[in-house]
Amino acid sequence: MPKMADLSAEPKATTGLETVTVPVVSEPTVTTPTPNDEVLSPVGAPGTSVAAPASATAAPVTAAVDETPAAAAAAAVTPPAANPTPDSIPAITVKDVDSASQAAPRRVLSAPDASPDAPTTSEPTPLALLWQLAKENGHPDIWGVPLSDPATHVPSQIVFQKYLNANDGDLTKAKDQLAKTLEWRAKMKPLELVSKVYPKSKFEGLGFVTTYTSGDAREVFTWNIYGNVQSIDETFGDLDEFISWRVALMELALQQLDLASATVPITATSDPYKMYQVHDYRSISFLRQSAAVKSASAETIKVFAQNYPELLKEKFFVNVPAIMGFVYNFMKLFVAAKTIKKFHPMSNGGGLAVEFGDSEVKGLGEKLPGVYGGKGEELSVQGKGPLLE
Repeated sequence: MPKMADLSAEPKATTGLETVTVPVVSEPTVTTPTPNDEVLSPVGAPGTSVAAPASATAAPVTAAVDETPAAAAAAAVTPPAANPTPDSIPAITVKDVDSASQAAPRRVLSAPDASPDAPTTSEPTPLALLWQLAKENGHPDIWGVPLSDPATHVPSQIVFQKYLNANDGDLTKAKDQLAKTLEWRAKMKPLELVSKVYPKSKFEGLGFVTTYTSGDAREVFTWNIYGNVQSIDETFGDLDEFISWRVALMELALQQLDLASATVPITATSDPYKMYQVHDYRSISFLRQSAAVKSASAETIKVFAQNYPELLKEKFFVNVPAIMGFVYNFMKLFVAAKTIKKFHPMSNGGGLAVEFGDSEVKGLGEKLPGVYGGKGEELSVQGKGPLLE
């Protein structure tokens, strides 16, 4: 039988390399990682493969260490024993650590990407939520605007923003009002009312739409000449018919406002897409006692406040007798306080023309009919109303 080598001695290496004697455990055998080994790197020694000792009994062995600077910089690392002492901590040297670490695959544990370019989930905007509601409703348009994505369609942005503005930015209230408008328009079909023909005996001379321009500036007026009512029972007796006629007049004005061609979005504080309204109450003192007129006034105010928000620039009540105070009481019940501030009662309609000096339409006051202080033609000539026969 061959004789066992005497491990008690400390033999010296006879190669050209410097000889270093280090203690290692007798088992298990330490191996240099191959390219297919997974490397779990302890802190301070990236890429070094380490085997934990199974026994604290150590025997001296001799290992050759490369004298090159790269090898000298690669320190061997050993996990500490349970109760380490200077003599019980085995040291392991590994030749050419750099080449082994480059060849061996690494397990990389990455933290979540928190860079500014990382994708984030954003909440939908109020306008997007109103658009979603409109799509769910299925009604295709409001005020002549085919509803679409407000992010890319300016006319739709204007419509939805008006509902937000009317409710001071309260999305819940805006959604409720928009839903009611869509339901009302689906039932009422206001665009069809524009092409409907109304009795001349009931509505002749009662309503007009006029448009005044100067360059790119445009001002739209609706005129309600209630002093021309010939018969209270005829005009106001059928409430549904009266409301249909009044809605048709409003839709005609919206056609002149032409929101569908708008190219500039609006904000909570800037909105040029509005119109003037003039109500002439000359010679209607007898209406004070009429329940039909009061009912028609109340219903008109409710319908317009609900379904035509933020379209009024200013409203002038001209030739108003003192006994018409009931009209304002109805308005205060259904119209927002900020809208009430746009109302201007005037006892003399002849002074209306001087109210528009700050309009972008040059000489706007002079374009009004003479009865309102201007130099323009009569409303029956320059104005347009619903179809009559």
